[in-house]
Amino acid sequence: MRQKLILLKPRHLKGQEGLVCPICERLIPDSQKDAHHLVPKSKGGKITEYLHRICHKQIHALFTESELAQQFNTAETLKNHPEMGKFITWVKSKPDNFYERTRKSARIKN
Repeated sequence: MRQKLILLKPRHLKGQEGLVCPICERLIPDSQKDAHHLVPKSKGGKITEYLHRICHKQIHALFTESELAQQFNTAETLKNHPEMGKFITWVKSKPDNFYERTRKSARIKN
């Protein structure tokens, strides 16, 4: 049985228990914790990082697997993309356990 490789140093907030999403920098409740392959499994990726479910869904709504493998394979490069920046600004105002369905971008659909 294969085990998922999770980054060795999960991000924690000082004085608080729990993981912090590297995308939106909010605490991740257990009910909203998703493991994201920084490089998609289909492109040979093995390492995962925990994200908020809504952040994880937004990443896959905006980017193809090839783009994720070649250009956006770190939290920093994802955060620097203009569309992700708009999303991050919006989601930071929501409670940690907030979830809303995400739609694929028109660019990805076509």
